[in-house]
Amino acid sequence: MEVVPAALARLIHDFERLPGIGKKTATRLALHILRRPEAEAHDFASDLAELHAAIRLCECCFAFSEHNPCMICSDDRRDRQMICVVEGPGDLIAIEKTGAFHGVYHILHGVLSPMDGIGPAEIKVDALLGRVKAGGVREVLLATSSTVPGEATAVYLTERLRGMVAVSRLACGIPMGMDIKYADEHTLARSIESRMTTK
Repeated sequence: MEVVPAALARLIHDFERLPGIGKKTATRLALHILRRPEAEAHDFASDLAELHAAIRLCECCFAFSEHNPCMICSDDRRDRQMICVVEGPGDLIAIEKTGAFHGVYHILHGVLSPMDGIGPAEIKVDALLGRVKAGGVREVLLATSSTVPGEATAVYLTERLRGMVAVSRLACGIPMGMDIKYADEHTLARSIESRMTTK
């Protein structure tokens, strides 16, 4: 006997296809939507349906945006001589939340992973090199993750940009508030490598 109605089962399955969502969470989300007023469900469905029509990639930095160029690229207050290279749109959002970066961005939409068939042609490397070659860029800040593919991408980009522009790397190390004795040796080693001179 089928306990879950077919329409609800389809929605649960749709949620399960999202990253980080398992069967229990998918079921909880689907039941939550079912319990909400029908108008809210229609609004939710409408927002999902309009997403691909409303959002495009910025022609400059490849961020998701409703405008082309995006709001950051078209903001005259941003320092266009500084480009922060990130793996994906979520990384841009995280850096923007800090309020510490005032340049512009370049989103790779991936990292190098030869085992998965992802080489420089599959991510936005050529576009980055084109931006730098066009002139006016003083520094490229590589803000890829400290995973193996993220590190490999940073090394590759450093080599490709050598002699063209100053290249810096996002410092990695001990998080604020963490006791040093609890850090793993890789994090601690990276902290020492990324050390800064105090004033």
